[in-house]
Amino acid sequence: MNDEQLLRYSRHILLPQIDIEGQQNILESRVLIVGLGGLGSPVSQYLAASGVGELVLVDDDLVDLTNLQRQIAHNESSVGKNKAQSAAESAQALNSTVKVTHLSQRLDATSLQEQIRDARVVVDCTDNLSTRLLINRTCWQEKTPLVSGAAIGFEGQLLVVDPAQQSACYRCLYDENSDTELNCSESGVFSPLVGVIGSMQALEALKIAAGLPCHPGRLTIYDAIASRWQTLALPKLSGCPVCSNN
Repeated sequence: MNDEQLLRYSRHILLPQIDIEGQQNILESRVLIVGLGGLGSPVSQYLAASGVGELVLVDDDLVDLTNLQRQIAHNESSVGKNKAQSAAESAQALNSTVKVTHLSQRLDATSLQEQIRDARVVVDCTDNLSTRLLINRTCWQEKTPLVSGAAIGFEGQLLVVDPAQQSACYRCLYDENSDTELNCSESGVFSPLVGVIGSMQALEALKIAAGLPCHPGRLTIYDAIASRWQTLALPKLSGCPVCSNN
C-alpha cells in the first residue's frame, strides 16, 4: 500500500478490526455485482469508495427516467445508457484506482460460473427470481460467499450465504414456485429503502473482503414504515437441492 492509499483509506485503517491487513485484503479483492439498479447503485459506490481492487458490474438493462428516483449511480445524462456502463463510470469517477469492468449483457450459466469462480464475494442485486436462484446455486457450487438483497414497497431483506460455513442458502427460503415476482414498476418502492438495503449489502461484502467474521444464514428484514429491524435464523431446508448434504 502506497502513501496515497494509506491516507485515502486511513479511516478504515484506524479501525483495529480492519487495520492495514484488512484494507490490503479489500484492495486485493474482486467483487461481482449483478444488477445495477436501486440496490446495485449504493453497493457499487461504497465498494469503489472503499478501495475494492476490482469490481465487475453486470446488467443488461438500460437507464430509464423512472429509475432516477432511487438508482443513485445514474443521472439524467445516463438515460438510455446501459446500467452497468453508467454505474461503472460513476464508480470510476469516485475512485480512479479501482479496476472496473462492466458487462452489458445477460450472462448465461457458463459465463456466470466463470465470473463467480473468480470473485471473492458476489452481491446479488437483481429482481428476478430465476436469476437469484441461479446465482445462489452457482455460488454454492463454486464455494463463493453470496450477499443477497431485495426491496419492494416499504420492506427490504438481506441474506448472507457462505458455503464454507455450510449456512442455509437462498433456495432454503424460496423455490422456483415461490410467489415473489413483484417488481418496482408494478408495486412501487420507497426510494431511500434501496439505499438502506444496498448499504447493508455493501457492508457485508466489505466484511467478507476484509476478512472480518460474517454471520451467514440469518434473514434480516427491515420495515421502513415502522423503522423496525428483525433478524431470523434461517434453518437449512431438509433436502434442499443446493445446500443439503442429503
